Amino acid sequence: MRFSEPPPTPAALGRWRGHALTALLAGGVLGVAAQLQQARLWPAWAYALTGLLALLLAVAAWRPRRAGARALGLWLLAGALAAGASTGWRAGLRQAERLAPALEGRDLRLTGRIAGLPQRGEAGWRFRFDVERASLDGAPVRVPPRVQLGWYGWVATADETDAERPVAAALRSGDRWQLTARLKAPHGNLNPHGFDLELWLWEQGVGASGYVRSGPREAPARRLEEGGASLPRWRQAVRDRILDGADAGDATARRLAGIVAALVTGDQNAIERADWDVFRATGVAHLMSISGLHITMFAWLAAALVGALWRRSARWGWPAGRSPCLWLPAPTAARLGGLLLATAYALFSGWGVPAQRTVLMLAALTLLHVAGLRWPWWLNALAAAVVVLALDPWALMQPGFWLSFVAVAVLFATDSRAAGAQQTGARARWLALLREQGVVTLALTPLSLILFGQASVVGLLANLLAIPWVTLLVTPLALLGVLWAPLWSLAAWALRPLAALLGWLAAWPWASVSLPALPLVLGLAAVAGGLLLALRWPPAWRLAGLPLVLPLALWQPARPAPGQFELLAADVGQGSAVLVRTARHSLLYDAGPRYSLESDAGHRVLVPLLRALGERLDSVVLSHRDSDHTGGARAVLAAQPQAELRASIEDGHELQALRPATRCQAGQRWQWDGVAFELLHPDAADHARPLKSNALSCVLRVRAADGAAALLTGDIEQAQEQALVARTPELRADVLLAPHHGSRGSSSAALLAAVRPRWVLVQAGYRNRFGHPAAEALARYAAVGAQPVGSPRCGAMRWHSAQPGALRCERDTAARYWHHQPP
Repeated sequence: MRFSEPPPTPAALGRWRGHALTALLAGGVLGVAAQLQQARLWPAWAYALTGLLALLLAVAAWRPRRAGARALGLWLLAGALAAGASTGWRAGLRQAERLAPALEGRDLRLTGRIAGLPQRGEAGWRFRFDVERASLDGAPVRVPPRVQLGWYGWVATADETDAERPVAAALRSGDRWQLTARLKAPHGNLNPHGFDLELWLWEQGVGASGYVRSGPREAPARRLEEGGASLPRWRQAVRDRILDGADAGDATARRLAGIVAALVTGDQNAIERADWDVFRATGVAHLMSISGLHITMFAWLAAALVGALWRRSARWGWPAGRSPCLWLPAPTAARLGGLLLATAYALFSGWGVPAQRTVLMLAALTLLHVAGLRWPWWLNALAAAVVVLALDPWALMQPGFWLSFVAVAVLFATDSRAAGAQQTGARARWLALLREQGVVTLALTPLSLILFGQASVVGLLANLLAIPWVTLLVTPLALLGVLWAPLWSLAAWALRPLAALLGWLAAWPWASVSLPALPLVLGLAAVAGGLLLALRWPPAWRLAGLPLVLPLALWQPARPAPGQFELLAADVGQGSAVLVRTARHSLLYDAGPRYSLESDAGHRVLVPLLRALGERLDSVVLSHRDSDHTGGARAVLAAQPQAELRASIEDGHELQALRPATRCQAGQRWQWDGVAFELLHPDAADHARPLKSNALSCVLRVRAADGAAALLTGDIEQAQEQALVARTPELRADVLLAPHHGSRGSSSAALLAAVRPRWVLVQAGYRNRFGHPAAEALARYAAVGAQPVGSPRCGAMRWHSAQPGALRCERDTAARYWHHQPP
């Protein structure tokens, strides 16, 4: 006789549903993470079939009687497949909007509106443009709905009238324009452990970049109509009023006005780079930009303020039964108030992508609380993550997502009660703030080291002072300045003592610590260790996090064996920078270009790269004075004070004041770890002659113990190449750094015949205006059987002397579907 199983009890059924929901949500996060690793997108029908399979698995797992590991596995797989299919489908739609290759470099007539805040720089304007119509030679064409444009070369003089002033001198958000532009695919530099510009543009919905054509042969740009009242236009007006109100003769006042403008409008470009360096060194960068972590901390402290006022309102003499605390408990009022204030602040400051996803996360957590769903903290965190990723799956790749998400999760997990707390007295509230900041710092330090390669040692102290000062004093004054402008000056004055304190802390020798980048598995373990240390668990359990965190301090990237060396030709755009690594030494050959007054390859590419690799440079060699080779040198030398400088630069060059340089001269040689280094050009007589800077380029040969070699040539041209061949009997090398980026007047047949390279590394910008590498140079490479490899197609290029026949491209090893693949 068979007996049917008794139905599950309500308690058992509730536990099962909780486990099933956890598996489903965890699967959603894992599915998004897996899809973001795809190098190429699948066809649309493949994602549709994957979504259908997810639905079938969910149906199969629905029956409660099947509670068990198998059913939980079905829920996990269903969530993963559904999230992966949805993300892939949306990615396919977005990829279809990208610029067609046939339209790159063509003069297109665009009609549309300026979006966001236009940025004025020393060379002109940068702005987003939402395209309504586009045409090529009068025929309509399809272009991405949003493009990033530059409008360069306009300089307005003080005596011009409004009618005479160039139209680009007054770009305003929301204005409708018709203009001529040249577009190209969204392309950025791609380096190991570097910022992925193409991912950022993808997430922002930018499908092309380019510049406005405004010469005499192009149809003039026309402003068709002014934008109406809108939040972006209002933000731009507020930003301009703040910046224009600063004393033009007081550099400090202008700097502080930029910080106030950033706090009010979310325009991070208003803050100078030197101030960003101080904020990062002291761990308070999240306070000075409208980042996810900034919104999180603002919401947390706003909730504490609302909660305190709500509880105090019970003493305000309400009629019997009318106290607000009776119909809305203080903890709930605190959470709702914090969410509403944070949402209003995020909207006013531009409603950027980081602010959007953070508000969504806070809203999900708040609604769960208000609905009475007392889920465990980890389930709350999973639910919030799924809500954010459902709307913006690519947020998973952004540091701001992890910083804000982990901060909120840790505060919930440790039962921090900034909102709805019952502490009374200033001492109790101060201790609560101290504990919360300590817990967040402890949890986020490993994460910061993994994401940025550095963390602030003084961050706990700096944040304890800066968070209440900025959040409770500076930010309210800055926001109230919208109603009464003199308060902006008061906010800037309130920033003065804080800026002085942060500058003093940042000047400490150990203000911040930098560590090499960890592999993914060790990085995840370190984050888990930080979370364990922060949780309110028994001490023995918490100490179990220490072994997980230790790899942060002990890990060192692999280096070449003695007698071998490695080349890493960084992707710096139109410029040159090559890192040479031996078993215990490293050398940087050239430092890349300067991009603008506030940006260069050293700051943006090389310093983060060297930090991630754990490099302490022994030497910096600058081939010659041109800015595409020395533009990043100042930042590199400042970050590597122990490195010697060797260069072909004149005695009065600005870098000589930063670090005296040894002049490059043929015959200089040294050896590191069995690897020979020798300078082959210029000779002593060349420095005495009136030659162009290119002709004085330092030519460096690096040779391994087994004979594998690389020749780094700077910008020498054919005359210097012929002289080099004549006085150097043996020039054979496996790798040749293309002279002068592969220009028409370099890479002579005589040099190539003497070197006979396997690989020619061409460091040049994508669609650069010089046409590098020239077709003539490419033909000469092919004639000797050399394989040219360019940074636009390859990204950073890595070559190892132990494997001379292999070359690795960053665009291949780290390929993702949002990356541009040039032909």
